[in-house]
Amino acid sequence: MSRWMGKMKALIMLGFVAIVLSACGKENLTALDPKGYGAEQAMDIMILSIIIMVAVFIIVMLVFTIALVKFREKKGQEDYIPKQVEGNHTLEIVWTGIPIILVLVLAVPTVISVFDLADTTDASSSLNVEVTGNQYWWHFNYEGEEIQTSQDLYIPVGEKVYLDIQASDVIHSFWVPTISGKMDANPENVNTMYIEAYEEGVYWGKCAELCGPSHSLMDFKIVAVSPEEFDAWVEDMKNVDPEQTPQNAVATEGQELFEANNCMACHAIGSSPVATGPNLTNYANRTKIAGILEPTTENLVDWLLDPETIKPGNKMTGNYPSLSEEEANSIAEYLMQLDHSDVTPESAGN
Repeated sequence: MSRWMGKMKALIMLGFVAIVLSACGKENLTALDPKGYGAEQAMDIMILSIIIMVAVFIIVMLVFTIALVKFREKKGQEDYIPKQVEGNHTLEIVWTGIPIILVLVLAVPTVISVFDLADTTDASSSLNVEVTGNQYWWHFNYEGEEIQTSQDLYIPVGEKVYLDIQASDVIHSFWVPTISGKMDANPENVNTMYIEAYEEGVYWGKCAELCGPSHSLMDFKIVAVSPEEFDAWVEDMKNVDPEQTPQNAVATEGQELFEANNCMACHAIGSSPVATGPNLTNYANRTKIAGILEPTTENLVDWLLDPETIKPGNKMTGNYPSLSEEEANSIAEYLMQLDHSDVTPESAGN
């Protein structure tokens, strides 16, 4: 008895932990609180599928209960054998037809939604962004604007933004659950989707395809701002000065070290294309360092000194000269002053 009670307690504790953990997460990293057109479409289909599953469960349990009560063995029927039949064509048609109908009820709106989100009819009159997935960061090129950013994608609220998604190395998957569904980023072809945010804010994005040891750390952000703020941000980014004068002596030394260590070979400031490392334009306004760390000088120094311990397998490791802590602090001071726009994530309501 005590052994049985021990197992019951373990099951109860396991169930309690599962319930508690199911509530864990980030407010802007959930598909259950849609703030965009694509996410709203996905939510509607999820609700429809839940209604179908609950209805099927209730009907099956009701039929099961009726059969259990009505046809249970009664007193005096211990040796009773019911009439044996080989089949019932009506029942076979019913339990074959109903599942087909239910599948169609779920499949039709799903297919319509998939084609809707892939529709590029309005692409020529909308904002278009080339999205490139890299191990383990995201790059954004605003087509026709000569603006390039990494990790933080700024978009206007209430407008369609078309994304041409591709990978530079292995397969990734672009996913911002609060705004829209997933789209694979493949090295060999471009996949197109559009997103539309309903509210201003910073929305978390993830890579949803296993792509290496730091796959779970391949985060990015979408910063949705008002159309007026977005226009102001575009103007600010078009007028970026890569040679921006640092505000103090430490940052000036950091700028010199940044150039002396040939960091510009992998990173760019401004609209210059970059092949191997994130664009550092407006770096001071990033919501995270390396996509995962809080944006503090101390965390940036840690990243510069030993990026491998923070993001295993990243391409920055081993591709630049070793730095002393003092040199890393100077470079970090310089990078934390790269502020090229008055439009920030904080202005988006966060």
